[in-house]
Amino acid sequence: MTQSVSSFAAAEPEGAWADLFRGRNLAVVTVMAGGVLLYAMNLYFTAALLPSIVAGIGGQEFYAWVTTGFVIAAIFGSLMVSRMLARRGPGAAYTLALILFAAGALLAASAPGMQALLAARLVQGLGGGVLAGLGYAVIRIALPEALWARATGLISAMWGLGTLFGPSLGGLFAELGLWRWAFGLLALAACLMILPARRGFRAIAPVALREALPVASLITLMAAVVAISVSAVLPVGWPTVVSLAVGGLLLIGFARVERRATQTILPRLTWQRGNRLKWIYLTVAALSSGVMLENFIPLFAQQLAGLGPLLAGLLGAVLSLAWVLAQLYSVTLASAAARARAIRLGPVLLVLGLFAYGLMQQQGAAPWLTFLQALSLALAGVGIGLCWPLLGVAAMSSATDPAEGGKAAAAITTTQLIAFSIVSAFAGLLMAAGQGSPQGAATWVSLGIALLCLPGIWFGMRAAKK
Repeated sequence: MTQSVSSFAAAEPEGAWADLFRGRNLAVVTVMAGGVLLYAMNLYFTAALLPSIVAGIGGQEFYAWVTTGFVIAAIFGSLMVSRMLARRGPGAAYTLALILFAAGALLAASAPGMQALLAARLVQGLGGGVLAGLGYAVIRIALPEALWARATGLISAMWGLGTLFGPSLGGLFAELGLWRWAFGLLALAACLMILPARRGFRAIAPVALREALPVASLITLMAAVVAISVSAVLPVGWPTVVSLAVGGLLLIGFARVERRATQTILPRLTWQRGNRLKWIYLTVAALSSGVMLENFIPLFAQQLAGLGPLLAGLLGAVLSLAWVLAQLYSVTLASAAARARAIRLGPVLLVLGLFAYGLMQQQGAAPWLTFLQALSLALAGVGIGLCWPLLGVAAMSSATDPAEGGKAAAAITTTQLIAFSIVSAFAGLLMAAGQGSPQGAATWVSLGIALLCLPGIWFGMRAAKK
C-alpha cells in the first residue's frame, strides 16, 4: 500500500530544531551529517589539491580520472546502501563505510604514483558513496517522522558546506605543499566518527529487504556512467560523440530493464503509472546539474575578472551559501500547498540565476559586474535550497513499507551522483567548445549547464502536482 508522493504534508513539521539535537538524536544526526560532509568536502577538496598532486607524483594524463574514478565508485557504493541496511543495520553499515573511506584516504596520502592514487580513490569513493547514501536512507528509520524535513535539510546543507569550505581548505594545504597531510586529515576525521556511529545506531535493527541484488540493472547503469564519463577524456570529435551516444543508449536500456525486472535499483513505485516518484528523481537530477557549475566559477572569476584565488573561491561559494540559507526556510513550510509551491518555484529560480550568470561573462569584468554575478548565483542557490529538502521528504513518504521508503531515500544520492558524472562530462565538452577563449569557455559552460537544468522546471511541476 502506498501513499501519494504529492502528499508533502504527510508529516507536519511539528518537531523543533532543538528536538533534532536532543538525546540519541544528537549522535544520529551528527554521524549522518558528518558522513555526507566528509564526502562533499573530499570531492571539492581534491579538486583544489590536484595541481599539487600532479606536480609531486606526475600522471597528468590521468588528471580527470582522479575525480571520475571516485564518483564511479561512489555510485556503486550508494547502490549498496539498502542491502547493507538490510543485512547489518545502520551502525555496521556506517562503520564499514567509514573504514573504507579512511583506508582509501590513507592509501592516497602514501601513494607513490598516479596509478596508486587512482586505486586509492576507488576505495575511498566506495566508502564515500555509502556514507552519502546512508545520510538520506537512515533518516526514515532512525528519526520520528516529524523531524524528517529538518533532518533532510541538515543533510543537504552538508553538501552546501562541503562546496563552501572544501576548495578553500584544499587550496590552503596545496599552498603549504601538504597535500598528503590533507588526505591524512580526512582519514582521521573518518576514524573519529566510527565510535559515535556504533553507539548512536546500536538500538536500530536491520530493515527487512525481500529481494536479491539487481545485477542486470546494476551492470547496465554502471556501464552507462562509465561510457559518459570516458567522453570527458577522449579527443573532442567523433570519439566523444560515440561515447556519449553509447552512454545515452545504456541509460535508456537501464530504464527498460528497471521497468521489467523483479529486482530493481529504484523503488518499484518509480515505474508505476501515475506515481510522482520518477519526477522527484528527475528534479533532483536537474538541481544537481546546476550545482556542478561551482567547480568552474573560481576559474572563470580569476581568468575574466582578475580576482585572486581567495575572492574567486568566495564567489564560487555564494551559490552554496544561498542554498543553505534558503533551506532553513523551506523546511519550516507546514502546508502541502506551500511545499508544492516551493518545489515548483525552485527550478525556475535556479534556471533564471544560471542564465543570468552565463550572460554576464565578460573579459576584464568590472567589480559591479562581478557583484551582479554574485546576485545571480545567489538566486540560483535559493532555488536549490527552496525545494531540495522537500524532495527528500516526498521520496521518503512515497511508501509505507520501511524498506521501500529507505530505498527511495537512498536513490536520491544515486540520482545525484549520476547527474554529477554526466554533467561533468558535458562540461568538459563545453569548455572545449570555447576554443581556447576564457570568455567563450565560461559562456558555453554556464549557459550549457543552465540548459541542462531547464527541463527541471517541468519535472518540478510534475513532482508537485497532486
